[in-house]
Amino acid sequence: MRLPLRLDAVLVQALIAAALSFAHLHDLASAAGQHGWKAWAYPVSVDLLLVAAWRRLRSGGAKTAGWCWFLVALTASLGANVSTAGLLDLNAVPAWLRILVAGWPAVAFLGGTLLAHEAPRSEGTPAVAEEATAPPTSTPELPVAEAESKPEPDPQSATSVPPALVAMARKVADEHRTRTGTAIDTPTLRARLGVPMQLAEAIAAQLI
Repeated sequence: MRLPLRLDAVLVQALIAAALSFAHLHDLASAAGQHGWKAWAYPVSVDLLLVAAWRRLRSGGAKTAGWCWFLVALTASLGANVSTAGLLDLNAVPAWLRILVAGWPAVAFLGGTLLAHEAPRSEGTPAVAEEATAPPTSTPELPVAEAESKPEPDPQSATSVPPALVAMARKVADEHRTRTGTAIDTPTLRARLGVPMQLAEAIAAQLI
């Protein structure tokens, strides 16, 4: 299916203006001593800087830099258009104009680099900064009297001892008393039963 081709008057006018400006920049660069492909590169450089500056203005961020480089590129384009309108002898270009044309690539490179790498600040940045700098919420502290009155858990009561293990420990303790005549101590009980010290202390507490 073929789409109908519609000609926009504004688009046609923009293409004509761009072509004329392109030709004037080429003629001025060639008259200033830039021959061959270099003369064609100058109008491309000016137009690209104009587009980059306009995109920065449309993005809504860093408008000062966008306007600055837009005016620089527009001045270069208008200067070429006026210079080639018969006000300047292209066969005898003055030295200052040759210097400006020769130094333009460095200016265009600087402007394009700054416009490309200077990211505009998003709308959510201030909120993020405020959230990052907000003081942390302090956790409520318990009163000193309430903290001191809270009883600490007993490690022995927290350990549950199986009745079968208590019976075995009692048997080991009776055997130790019969053999030595003294009550069994906790380290010996732990070694005989092969249990951790905390569990052995809980068992010894139940043997008293």
